[in-house]
Amino acid sequence: MFQMKNPWVAGTFWIVLYLLVTLSPLLILLIHPAPGGRGFWIEFSAALGYVGLAMMMLQFALTARFDAIAAPYGIDIVLQYHRYITQVAFALILIHPIILFFQDAEYLRLLNFFEAPWRARFAVISTISLILLVVTSLWREKLKLNYEVWRTSHGILAVATVGLGLAHAFGVNYYLALPWKAMLWILLALLAFGSLIYVRLIKPWLMMQKPYRVETVVPQRGDVYTLVLRPQGHEGIRFLPGQFAWLTLDRSPYRIQEHPFSFSSNGDRGDQVALTIKAVGDFTNTIKNVQPGTKAFLDGPHGAFTPDRFDCAGLVLIANGVGVTPMISIMITLAERGDHRPIRLIYANGSWDDVAFREDLEYLNKRLDSLTVTHVIKEPPEDWAGESGYVDKDLLARHIPDNREGWRYFLCGSPRFLDEAEKALHELKVPAKYIHMEHFNLV
Repeated sequence: MFQMKNPWVAGTFWIVLYLLVTLSPLLILLIHPAPGGRGFWIEFSAALGYVGLAMMMLQFALTARFDAIAAPYGIDIVLQYHRYITQVAFALILIHPIILFFQDAEYLRLLNFFEAPWRARFAVISTISLILLVVTSLWREKLKLNYEVWRTSHGILAVATVGLGLAHAFGVNYYLALPWKAMLWILLALLAFGSLIYVRLIKPWLMMQKPYRVETVVPQRGDVYTLVLRPQGHEGIRFLPGQFAWLTLDRSPYRIQEHPFSFSSNGDRGDQVALTIKAVGDFTNTIKNVQPGTKAFLDGPHGAFTPDRFDCAGLVLIANGVGVTPMISIMITLAERGDHRPIRLIYANGSWDDVAFREDLEYLNKRLDSLTVTHVIKEPPEDWAGESGYVDKDLLARHIPDNREGWRYFLCGSPRFLDEAEKALHELKVPAKYIHMEHFNLV
């Protein structure tokens, strides 16, 4: 897939293309309207259904991790958009039959599953699948669904929703009777299911051609572990400092069990890569027990959270907890390159014993003359002389440059931390275009 060099042009292109595809049902009606006589609300209901179905079909492409699509925004933004726009599509698809029921009670007979025509049965099953998909996604943690079980069911429900929804549309055959209209929807279906085949079959096959082995697992403070990988039979992966990859351990990349983690090593060295992981869940709690020699596969690199995309006078890196991981990669890579631009790291933790990479930061502070490290400890020891409490407006005002222009601000951490830090930067008159954030919750 082609990739545009200018992120603003690329971002605008994909937004316009997305709008054109999702609104294509309405555009088709304007070009060649269907026979009249059904009234405004019936036609409006049908339009909502078609737009919602088009949105759902495009979700497959959004989640296929195509670099050209994700590059202008960052894949974390794309996946957040996927969550929100699915809820919009969900609302449109539910409103579609509700309007029909209010306009003509005869439509209620279609809910009689055993006597209704197949086109109506397809619609009912598709809607139930969509409801289950949304509910299990929004409340996965409350429902205590295992990640692998949820991901498998998520894919099955998505295919059922779109496939049966499309079968319903063709079964009604009111708007798709003309061959050219039917062909447009077939092409959209091929895009959707082709994206699924790519991410579930083709991409894992490509990953199998470039396997890795676990060299060692390095424990860090704060229940954090660094997984060091060596490429087997290939030159390894090159990445931009700050990016991440999806990791699959042992067996095969066709396994459902894959998780995104940030690189914490030099992006310019492909012969050894490191991913740093905090033990907070079923999978991450097992990292400390991974044995050297374990097979590993990487899908990446991904992400737009990197200073390599910008020209800037200096960097302000703001993180809490394991959010420091991409910052470590950035600092190590710039140190190896001999980059002398000023860097200010503001790193928040609950206690001094929780500070991951503490010794590494001391080493980097000595190696990079332009690096300033500010630790912010919520509950500091008695002899603590540094910053304490929270990263707020007053603290940032003391440590970010007086001249806000020309610097880039990179934030990574928990959702609440990011919200507070971003709000403080805005209050300090840091231009929004200079602020870049990486979110933890990609799944």
